Amino acid sequence: MNEPRCPIYGLLDNIRSAHNVGSMFRTADAVGMSGLFLCGITATPPRADLEKTALGAQRSVPWDYWPSTEDAVRSLRERGFTLVALECDADAVPYNEPLGEHPICFVVGNEVDGVSPAVQALCHRTAMIPMHGAKESLNVAVSFGVMAYAMRAGWDGRAAPSRRWE
Repeated sequence: MNEPRCPIYGLLDNIRSAHNVGSMFRTADAVGMSGLFLCGITATPPRADLEKTALGAQRSVPWDYWPSTEDAVRSLRERGFTLVALECDADAVPYNEPLGEHPICFVVGNEVDGVSPAVQALCHRTAMIPMHGAKESLNVAVSFGVMAYAMRAGWDGRAAPSRRWE
């Protein structure tokens, strides 16, 4: 990568699928994120199934492993990070609004259970991606990508698209 990384991080809360983790590594590299925090049962490199979708990004994106997601979130708070849970919640704000000061870390959760309530309670804010179809949520790796690019756009000073195709 030729440009400096942006002060945006992702925290993966007990992600079950190593393929999803690999995809998130690849997205984090594409966005220029500063790093990933892999927590709980989330797969960590080296793993062939993770590397199949990461395509080498597990070597270019800094990462750290934490056995406890709650401990990781508490540590990041103490270090001055703004923490944002990405979760379907009645009190959540839209994902593409300004969400806090940098460094900022967004948390994505388990494919079935989402971000744990204990972790969500430790975050400064909760953001959500609106769903306009029959399903209630996106695949976690897709949600990660949507959020990562929205945060990068905010860091770059670009507004999210605000007009529809005519």
